[in-house]
Amino acid sequence: MEENFRDSIATINEEGKRAWVFPKKPSGKLYQYRKWVSYILLIFLFSSPFIKVNGNQFLMFNVLERRFNIFGFPFWPQDFHLFVVSMIIGVIFIALFTVAFGRIFCGWMCPQTIFMEMVFRRIEYWIDGDRGAQIRLDKQAWNAEKIRKRLLKWFIFFIISFLIANVFLAYLIGSDRLIQYVTDGPLLHLSTLISLLIFTSVFYFVFAWFREQVCIIACPYGRMQGVLLDNKSIVVAYDHKRGEGEKGRKKFRKNEDRSALGHGDCIDCFQCVNVCPTGIDIRNGTQLECVNCTACIDECDSIMEKVNLPKGLIRYASEDNIEKKARFTFTPRLKGYAAVLGILTFILIGMLFLRNDLEANILRLPGQLYEHKEGNIISNVYTYKLVNKTSKDIKDVRFKLMSHKGDIKLVSYTSFTVPSQQLAEGTLFIEINNSALTGDKDKLKIGVYSGDKLIETTTARFLAPRSFN
Repeated sequence: MEENFRDSIATINEEGKRAWVFPKKPSGKLYQYRKWVSYILLIFLFSSPFIKVNGNQFLMFNVLERRFNIFGFPFWPQDFHLFVVSMIIGVIFIALFTVAFGRIFCGWMCPQTIFMEMVFRRIEYWIDGDRGAQIRLDKQAWNAEKIRKRLLKWFIFFIISFLIANVFLAYLIGSDRLIQYVTDGPLLHLSTLISLLIFTSVFYFVFAWFREQVCIIACPYGRMQGVLLDNKSIVVAYDHKRGEGEKGRKKFRKNEDRSALGHGDCIDCFQCVNVCPTGIDIRNGTQLECVNCTACIDECDSIMEKVNLPKGLIRYASEDNIEKKARFTFTPRLKGYAAVLGILTFILIGMLFLRNDLEANILRLPGQLYEHKEGNIISNVYTYKLVNKTSKDIKDVRFKLMSHKGDIKLVSYTSFTVPSQQLAEGTLFIEINNSALTGDKDKLKIGVYSGDKLIETTTARFLAPRSFN
């Protein structure tokens, strides 16, 4: 078998130019399953920014203000370690599934694949027709029919890209703010409108022109699968032992005994190639471009059914399953990934339970020394920052010294309220009798109370005159 397919990608021709892919419209059992999965994920994607849990947006990734909501749990800059652990868990989870089931995430759950195959290509099939009609339309001159179809398709693509950009913006800045911007009108928020149009242009470029090149060229996951896959990984695979036989493939002829002639079950119809959204020939084996979309499985099963041959010539299988009929086993690699995933998940759950609703930081005011007052009292000035991570106001907030006998005095008031999901900051003085201090840099333990209830503790250093005793 010639291996020249491994020297270049399927979407580049011999002249180095873009080879446009016109995939046949898929159909079959697995395609129906993928449609249902895709529709569920699309509903989830479009609804998540507008769902509230305890007043928090269900999912929000406000990078600009460093505020994140994951499943209704708010994460602040102070919780960045939790966010990092969550992202690492996500990467390990994807790696685990890749080792076990190949690029199944790409074919079934990746937003790029879902939008491309279940939204934009379906609109294209509706307007331009199936593979043959699309090829003829592409080759024909720019007459009234071609102009009408192209303008209609491009207009619909732009509208959908604009909607996706709005949803993306809702994840970024919050759905409440987005709705407020829409209500106010675009002229009052020109910078946001410009950003929205830039996002729209990017999505339009990706889905109208760049397409499968994202999966092949831009996405690093295709390269990563080459490191993670092994002979035991279950991928979309062609059963070459059954398909090739002793003398290779052969076109189908009615009433011919193929096995007696030494030919395999593959009738070389090229339908698996025609239906592939990345333009590869799955019969060449696992390739970088394959996103495990299962379109070739459905198409091959359909052909096998028509020629009265067993289904499953292309199926989910590992190399060991095809070569040795070996069943899927939980390998040491999978056990290792699963163990790491379990440990990290356990750590994250523990950190979430230990996470306080209020984050308190009290720091000495930079450049300020202590002040010696009457009655041998030493005073230090501090700034405080309190972050309320809940969806409710925390009222009657006050500070008390827990480690030393002394007073804490707030500037202008004795207690205050920390608004929900907001930051409260200010200045306070701590006054302690010098006789109660053990050194020139005592460590203070300070309690943060809401009324009489202790809700958080923090520490701070207290400067005092150096003792020469």
